[in-house]
Amino acid sequence: MNIFIFHGTEGHPKENWFPWLKEKLESKGHQVFVPQFPSPTEIPAKIKEWFEVLKNYDQNINEESIFIGHSLGGDFTLRVLEKLTHKIKVAAFVGTPIGVGKILNYDRDMAFGGFDFNWEVIKQKADNFIVFQSDTDPYVSLENGQELAKHLGVELSFVPNAGHFNEKAGYTEFPQLLENLEPFL
Repeated sequence: MNIFIFHGTEGHPKENWFPWLKEKLESKGHQVFVPQFPSPTEIPAKIKEWFEVLKNYDQNINEESIFIGHSLGGDFTLRVLEKLTHKIKVAAFVGTPIGVGKILNYDRDMAFGGFDFNWEVIKQKADNFIVFQSDTDPYVSLENGQELAKHLGVELSFVPNAGHFNEKAGYTEFPQLLENLEPFL
């Protein structure tokens, strides 16, 4: 099975819980890709450039694939699902801004790809959805996770006091995410 982890703004493949999860999934025989997307600090990331990077992995994306998006990587996952011509197995979202409630970098995130998602198309492009959100995320308010889960027709995986699920919040491992993925592996 091919599993993709998409980092967020100013992110990279070696941060947060990405290396830990990659190692855990690879030990189970899965192929895990954590692409490095252009993520400049001075100007907003450009979604077009992220799609250019993803083209390098087209041959690895199929009906058995799993996408995991952290922060803006979750927004990117939603945009990828809108464009796919086939389903994937699972789409998981962690601390993803969708344009509701408080979003610290609203203008920057809005410039990336906007928040006008085609929920009907997105819901048809994955067999399963997982949504994680915390009540202490300084970047993305809880309302974003609640609304995302509602749009996707799933129960929110709420984790109290988890911040932005990043290294700063103590997330160099993410056992709850792995546990939620287990039934689909």
